[in-house]
Amino acid sequence: MSDTNSDAVSAAREYYNSSDADNFYHTVWGGEDLHLGIYETPDESIFDASRRTVAHMASKLKTLGKDSKVIDVGAGFGGSARYLAKTYGCEVVALNLSEAENERDRQKNKEQGLDHLITVVDGNFEDLPYEDESFDVVWSQDSFLHSGDRAKVIQECARVLKPGGEFVFTDPMQADDAPTDKLQPIYDRIHLPNMGSPSFYRQKAAEFGLTEVEFEELTPHLTNHYARVREEMHRKRDELKANGVSDEYVERMDTGLQHWVEGGKNGWLCWGVFVFRK
Repeated sequence: MSDTNSDAVSAAREYYNSSDADNFYHTVWGGEDLHLGIYETPDESIFDASRRTVAHMASKLKTLGKDSKVIDVGAGFGGSARYLAKTYGCEVVALNLSEAENERDRQKNKEQGLDHLITVVDGNFEDLPYEDESFDVVWSQDSFLHSGDRAKVIQECARVLKPGGEFVFTDPMQADDAPTDKLQPIYDRIHLPNMGSPSFYRQKAAEFGLTEVEFEELTPHLTNHYARVREEMHRKRDELKANGVSDEYVERMDTGLQHWVEGGKNGWLCWGVFVFRK
């Protein structure tokens, strides 16, 4: 792995392992998910909207069933893996770089009686520790933006996918025609010089032998989601403080969330569900 990749992965790991970040996401998102939601109403709960995204993504897959082997790369607290295991009875690997999040994940799997179906792995999606053609489904939600080498991530996802298998993911992206100078505050926040885009992911997926099945653009939900997170952060300010989240972290998050909202409103960002088949 190159130094750039190591730096990006290390920065993300350090951030998500921090007490501030771990407690913030657990408190604001409801403890199951760490990804964007699909909202029926603008003021819907983040938890409900986030659960809807998982169900919506799963509904697009033709091969998902009790005999499926699934890997969720960048699994966060593992809510998606638990949904898939509980709903479909499939085996899921939840691979994630934050040991703090993974400990929460393992505990929730035990509490919900799903630890026999879910394996939580401390790992990095730029170097998946699995043989070629190991999984029927590769799944990811809003994690690729943290990579310094997204092409390598797509290559790894394609490598471990079985022929005929499906690759489904979401990622906050820059629009294909985005004015990159306007996105600098977001680049600064993720500590990388750019983001992925729909055209980038299409190109790389094709290079690594994947066929596009669908891209459902859902960008308005990105704007709504980050606005909702900001609202919840302010509403739960006392709870966040009681859970050990520093005022400095909340202030930085407040500024960062506003950049995401503005980027979405101005059409500089893009979000949706990609489905590819090998």
